[in-house]
Parts: sequence; structure tokens; C-alpha cells
Amino acid sequence: MNLTLKNFQMQAIADLNAACRKPKKEIVLKSCTGSGKTIILTHFIDRYLKENAQTCFVWFTPGKGNLEDQSKAKMDTYIHSAQTKLLADVLTAGFEENDVAFINWEMVTNKKNNAIQDSEHENLLDRIKAAQLNGLHFIIIVDEQHFNNTYKANEIIALFKADKIIRASATPLNYGNATLIDIPEEDVIAEGLIKKAIYINDGIPQNTTIENEEEYLLSLALDKQKKLAEEYKNAGSKVNPLIVIQIPNKSEDKQAKIEKILEEKGITYFNKRLAVWLSDQKENLEQIDSPTALPVAIIIKQAVALGWDCPRAQILVKMRDNMSETFEIQTIGRIRRMPEAKHYGNQFLDYCYIYTLDRAFIEYAKRESGAFEAKKVFLKKDFYDFKLTKELKSVSFVENDPVQILETATKFFVKKYGLGAKAEHNQSALEAKGGYKFSKDILYSAQQGVMTVTDNTENVHELNLSRELNTHSDGRLFHQCVADIADAAGVKYDSMIIILRRLFDSTQKYTGKLLTLSTRDVYPFVINNRTLLKNDFRESSYSSVQTTISTTQKNTASFVFPRENVIIYAPESFKECKRNVYDGYVLSRAGKSEVELEFEKWCEKHSDWFYKNGDKGSDYFSILYTNDYGKQKLFYPDYILGVKGKLWIIETKGGENRLGTNANIDEFSEKKFNALKAYAEKYKVNSAFVVLDESGIDKELYITTSMFHKFSEDKTEYKLLEDFFK
Repeated sequence: MNLTLKNFQMQAIADLNAACRKPKKEIVLKSCTGSGKTIILTHFIDRYLKENAQTCFVWFTPGKGNLEDQSKAKMDTYIHSAQTKLLADVLTAGFEENDVAFINWEMVTNKKNNAIQDSEHENLLDRIKAAQLNGLHFIIIVDEQHFNNTYKANEIIALFKADKIIRASATPLNYGNATLIDIPEEDVIAEGLIKKAIYINDGIPQNTTIENEEEYLLSLALDKQKKLAEEYKNAGSKVNPLIVIQIPNKSEDKQAKIEKILEEKGITYFNKRLAVWLSDQKENLEQIDSPTALPVAIIIKQAVALGWDCPRAQILVKMRDNMSETFEIQTIGRIRRMPEAKHYGNQFLDYCYIYTLDRAFIEYAKRESGAFEAKKVFLKKDFYDFKLTKELKSVSFVENDPVQILETATKFFVKKYGLGAKAEHNQSALEAKGGYKFSKDILYSAQQGVMTVTDNTENVHELNLSRELNTHSDGRLFHQCVADIADAAGVKYDSMIIILRRLFDSTQKYTGKLLTLSTRDVYPFVINNRTLLKNDFRESSYSSVQTTISTTQKNTASFVFPRENVIIYAPESFKECKRNVYDGYVLSRAGKSEVELEFEKWCEKHSDWFYKNGDKGSDYFSILYTNDYGKQKLFYPDYILGVKGKLWIIETKGGENRLGTNANIDEFSEKKFNALKAYAEKYKVNSAFVVLDESGIDKELYITTSMFHKFSEDKTEYKLLEDFFK
């Protein structure tokens, strides 16, 4: 399967690889439903096994179903060369180097199963011991870590004496002493894989009297389903959106009532428009995950079966339970995937919907999945004609374009080291000016001498050593080095190996070739100069050469205020704003930082009008900047507003907290400030950063327009916002 990894997925793979080199044994991958956790893990495993010998992975899956078969099938699809096994294969043939064994917890923790029982046949413990005697190293992956977090499960894990344990979950538990790799949900949203947000009880008026909960909620959900289906059709898509109806456990009467209501509306098991997935009843589940499948609704109980992915699921109807129950974030996650892995630029389609009268579930949803009460607001007609130019990433920018990386690196090496057409001259220049090492052997260093208790190192000196290259055993080390350089350049391993060979391997044709090493000599060159190559490829991506290239690739588009917008608010505390560009916009703490809240209070009093920009997505106003690794990033300034007839673009930041220390946690603040200032000068608008000072008795807003400094360290460039606009 030819799969293009998303940027955040490539970063997660690199982070997992780096974490495996750190001392901490435990690694936690926190990854929201819909982010492609299996894709990330399978590609990480493939990379790790290429770089490390005598290793095999054991992937534990939860549930009574066949999630281990599904996970194995996915890896076989994504990684054609994968050496995958199930538990039965392990018991028959044992563990071998490069194995990836998928094992369901039920098969090893349930007393009824004999995988770890004594018998005349080899059991799992025997196979583990044999592998360890053969010098194999284990890495454990615990999928859906929050399940089977039990003493028995941890006993099983301990048997493997694993080098690393990777626990993956959307809601990981007890990971305080682990290396945490946290995939930001906004990155997953920005790539179009999951829906932008969740509507709760959309369309229910205030103070509504409801006589029949089931009929009322189902009617709302069915109306929403019809409207969504029509919108998909208008967008040129054949997706048939699905309603997930979650009923409490031990609720046969409620199930019968729901089935009767749906039957009256023409939705039955017989006409295949209704499906059910319960432990003792399963109907119309064949290809239900297909975008065009017939069922418009499916009845489930407390949680959807683990591993069930149905991206067309978009509406959740959660029926109340008279008893307390443990809510599952995975249930909400099932309706958050985008059916075609993209946003449609249609807020109706790019959101998902929950209908429930269960207050406890609403509070849970808000807390665990970032959902609030949502309302749609509409742009005031006075602002229909407002326009700005927004900047966008180039589709073919260097971070995803290995051809551009190759051209840029060539120019960079030539400029930095004074290289020319002769390979012999280039080798001397790289040695003299860059410290590059040329040897047919693998070089490494150690220290030798006497270390005293006073840490006097005068008698310690460097010991330079070497050993003969072995292309077989050193192949994995070579893979590691290439992968490290690829991470620094922001491209895949396969692309970097081509780039390195075109630059340095005499057998590969390239007009800009820098060295003419034999294929064998490329191995020690890359291994011995690993750090230098990483640094040079990283530096080349944001050198002056690169800046020129990326500037010419900057795209622009027209930005207008969206005619309608969705805002979230806390219903217990909000105030309607009169000066916002949208009718019905409310001032609420929900989803806002403290500085944003205070700034909106100021705008409501002092601005002519104001607009709160979105954080991600093509609907919103964006400015381009380049981070420390030379990668294009989009920056979404927080506010666009009019003050005394002039247009301002404002970014808000934390200034000084109550302890008097810097409260700005954005490491790219200076780059964003410079990008915003350059934009403002080019398009003849005004721009500034506004920060909040919480160190005094009263909260005070400050503004800077000339140069960004950390507020707690240098306040000379800041003025009180109240005074600035007088």
C-alpha cells in the first residue's frame, strides 16, 4: 500500500526512535482516535528493525474480539516485508529476529486459555526463554494501554525482560515516569484526519420540555443525518453519514423502544438501514465502514467494539442510564474521523454531533475531548466585503520535496566549503574546513587515563580507535545514521539514501555530485560523519540559500471572514459581544487563554469591531514563517480588529504570571513576531503583540509594535494597552 505519511506521523516516528535510545524504559504514545496510531507504530517498527539487530516486537491488543488479526493485517498492508505472527505461530515456531508478534491479552491472561500453562507442548514462557537464550531482545507495545492495566498483565510483560515498553492510547494512565510522546490534536485536525470540533445538542432550544427522550433525540439525529447526506452530495461525495446510538448495559426495553421508533421512520433491520453490534446480536455489519454502506444508524451498548473504525460515523446519540457507568473517550472518538481523510471547507461536514440529555456525559465529553456547548453565529452584512491576503505553505516545499532538499544541500555544501567540480579538491576542502573524516574503516573514540577523586582530568586523553568495515553487521548502523540525517532534513529514510548516494556515490548519476566515493566507502563516510552531516543538512534547510528558495515558493490567497462560524461557550458564564463581526458572538472563558479573555473584554469596550481568528485550517487567516529546522509553518494571529478607523492584526501571548516570571511558552514567538511585522509592512496594515501582566494586583494588558522581547526580562518596548490607543 503506497501510503503518504503526514508530517505529525513522521515526527512521531522520529520521536519514538529517539526515545528508544534514552535511558527510560517506559514510553507512552498519546495519540487521539483518528491520528493513525497503527500507521505510526508499524512504520516505526519497520524503521527500528532495519537499524537494530537481534530484536523482535510483541504487540499486545485488548478485547475479546480479533483486534490482533486486524492489527497484523494492517501491518502486512502497510509494510510488505513485515515478518508478522500471531500467538499460534509463536507457540509453533518460537520467536525469531525481526518478528512482530500480535497477541491478544485474553489469550495470555484468561485462565481458560493455555498459552502459559504447563503442557507437553511448548508454551509462551518456554518460547520467551528460548528467544532470550538465543540473544533476542524484546520491545513490547501495549495497544490501548488503559485496558488490561492490571497486575496479571504486568506480570506477563515482565516475563519478556523487554528493552523498552511502548504504551499507546488516546487516554494513557499512570505515565509519570515514562518518556511521553504526545501528538497534538490540533496537528491531526490540521491534516484533515479528524473533525474540527463537536457540537453538543445542536438545535435544542433553551427551556424545552421533552416528553419522550428517545423519540426527541432520535428525531434530531435523523434530521441531522439527512442534512449531512445532502451536504455530502452537494460537495460531490457519496458518503452516507452514520448515527451511532449508544444504549446503557442491561437495557433490552430501551433497545426495543428505539427499534420501534426507527421502524416507524422506515429504518429497520429488514431493509438494512439499521445495524446492531451487541455481544449477543449482530446484524447488517457487512462493510458497514464503507462510505456508501446502507445503514444510517447502528445500535451499540456502553462502548463500541475495540478496533472498530467507521469514519462515516458522525452523530452519537447517547441515551441516559439510571446507573453510574464508566464513560469511554473511544466512543466519542469513533465519530471524529473524517470519512475521506480531508476537510471539506464546510463547517456542517467538518464537525460531528452528540445528542444526549445525560448531563454527566456532557461534562465528561467537555473534559476529555475538548467539547463545549456550541452555537452557530452569522457574519454581519457590514463585513461581507472585508478582504485580506493570507499566506499559505507551498505545496512542494522542501520538507516534503526531496528533490528540493538535494538541490538546496548541493548549493549549501558548495557555498560553505568552497567546493567545485573536482572530487579530489572537494575531499580536501571537506577535511580542512569542515572536519569531515575519510577512511575505509569505522572510526570511534574513547578516553584513556587516570581520573582522580577531585575530577582532575589532566591525565585523561582521547583514544582514537578504528575497526574494519563489515557491510553486513554495520548495515544497521548505516541505517541508523541515514535515518538520523533524514530526520534533520525532514524527509523519509528512502529519500535520504537517494540524496546521499547522488551527492557522494560515484555509481549514481547527478550533475551536482560532490564526491566520487565507491558504494562501499559511502558506508564509513556516513557513519563516521553522522553528526556533521546531520548538522549540515539541518543548517542547509534554513540557510540563506534556502531562504531564497522558500521565499519564491510562498503562496497567497484571499481571506474573507467566513459567512458563518461555530463558537464554543460555557453556558453558565457568558456575555454577548456587540462589537464582534458576528451576530450572537459571546464572551466566554471556554477554549480561551487568560490573555485572550482579557483582550476580548478590552475589544468590547474600545475597538470599532473585532474578529477572533481560528487556530488551524484553510478557513482562517494565516501568515507564513520558517522554524529553526527550515520548515514552513503557518501562524494564525489571534485577532483582526479596527481601532479608530485603522486595521490591526494582533497576536496575544502570556506575559508575566503572578510569580513574576515569563508566562510565554511559545518558543517561536520571535519568529512569528518578525513574520507578522514583515506582513504588516508589505500590506500596509498595523500589527502588534499584546501580553498579559498578572504579577500586580490588577491584570494589565501591554502592547509592543517594534520588537518582541520576553516581557518579564525587558519591558522597555511595551506600553500599557489603555495608554497606547488614547
